Amino acid sequence: MNAEARGGRSAQLKHTGLRPGWTTGACATAATTAAYTALLTGDFPDPVTITLPKGQTPAFALALEELTAGPGGAVAMAGVVKDAGDDPDVTHGALVRSTVRRLPPGSGVVFRAGPGVGTVTLPGLPLDVGEPAVNPVPRRLMREHVERVAAEHGGTGDVEITVSVDHGEEIARSTWNGRLGILGGLSILGTTGVVVPYSCSAWIDSIRRGVDVARAAGLTHVAGCTGSTSEKTVVSEYGLPDIALLDMGDFAGAVLKYVRRHPVARLTICGGFAKLSKLAAGHLDLHSARSQVDKPFLADLARRGGADATLASRIATANTGLEALRLCEAANVPLGDLVAARARDEALSVLRGAPVAVDVICIDRAGVVVGRG
Repeated sequence: MNAEARGGRSAQLKHTGLRPGWTTGACATAATTAAYTALLTGDFPDPVTITLPKGQTPAFALALEELTAGPGGAVAMAGVVKDAGDDPDVTHGALVRSTVRRLPPGSGVVFRAGPGVGTVTLPGLPLDVGEPAVNPVPRRLMREHVERVAAEHGGTGDVEITVSVDHGEEIARSTWNGRLGILGGLSILGTTGVVVPYSCSAWIDSIRRGVDVARAAGLTHVAGCTGSTSEKTVVSEYGLPDIALLDMGDFAGAVLKYVRRHPVARLTICGGFAKLSKLAAGHLDLHSARSQVDKPFLADLARRGGADATLASRIATANTGLEALRLCEAANVPLGDLVAARARDEALSVLRGAPVAVDVICIDRAGVVVGRG
């Protein structure tokens, strides 16, 4: 049975009719793979093929390639133009470059921020202060591909990777990076390597279709998930089949309103702590352009959970929701559970008495469950 017939996340994407694209992390990985290959062989593979976390093997054409000899040895640079598909991504068309040079054996892989890539200056992000804003999954992808190239062409895999984005500092003014303390440019992002195209009407229609397919198949338990990590969590927790997984994205309200009119016995909502804190605060659209994490709201919840005035004040001025969560974890204040419980209450209020049991699971960026309600 194909994805279209089965329903679930893959069928939702197909149903939108929108073309997916590639993340900046995937582009940086492709550029790094090409550059390191050239460093070892003298030739740039073009197109260059990479393997993404879910097994896709896209090929990227090189927009730039340069191999030069310097006082410290040869340096290779490759550039890839980002294609975001049908998503209105501000980085669509951006030129992502990776410059690779050898390091002494045992150095490992070292990341640097080149022009147009930001640097982390505040806590609360999944990177330490002072680190280039190259997120954990793109880092892992680049390390894996460096290892493969090294194994194939006799390298050590010890390299410095400098990622840059042409006009990245200018593009970053259209993002939230400045407020998050990421200064000097963009973040290199992506957990799957794929940009899921965004269209309110198309995506909400696909959610409705997902509910319809699940109900027609006789399922009594479905899950609204904010992304691939939360999908993995609910499958691990409940063993749900693909057809039960609704790619909710930011549209929590769309799921709840449609399930209110077309009930299923049980609905699990699973997503990142920060996103679900928005639902807990009463927001039904969780997109960063239309709702923000309310730190004073989190501080109030924490006070009700036993936080003292000092901790509450630190939460209210935290840089991110993740920082607020970590502060509470260190003080044994169950902020994750409090957010999940309040999010469940908000969901039930939208359901208006429909015969649907709801539970909420909050996770961190690594997929670890940090709250239940």
